[in-house]
Amino acid sequence: MKTYSAKPADVEKKWVVIDADGLVVGRLAALIATRLRGKHLPIFTPHIDCGDNVIVINAGKVVFTGNKFHDKKYYRYTGYPGGIKETTPRRILEGKFPERVVEKAVERMMPGGPLSRQQLRNLRVYAGPDHPHEAQQPEALDVAAMNPKNKRSA
Repeated sequence: MKTYSAKPADVEKKWVVIDADGLVVGRLAALIATRLRGKHLPIFTPHIDCGDNVIVINAGKVVFTGNKFHDKKYYRYTGYPGGIKETTPRRILEGKFPERVVEKAVERMMPGGPLSRQQLRNLRVYAGPDHPHEAQQPEALDVAAMNPKNKRSA
């Protein structure tokens, strides 16, 4: 029996929309990363982009478990000596671009490399309930119904 290796022509990309309202960030990001890579499919091939296009709406309404909303720190480096900057999820979610929390969480769950960067282009995150991708007829994915731990009531 031979091992099946998918070709780029064999891949059928679907469009999926996820409503992130009240969902836990880490669990949501893990599920999105799995969908983007295509690991949920039986034809998964590690060196081919066989994942879906994922649209996330209401990204500004995600939740953190425990005290992570206030205590978790995100670090970035400016490139200058002593240039380490830190921020919290609260400051990002209350700021101008709340969708960056979900984008960065998914990006950090993907392996590094050119293929992952290509697969991350298939992720669209919107802070509000509207998105401009109705023409693609995305199917809704109910993440909250998959596991009771996925949704947290504040």
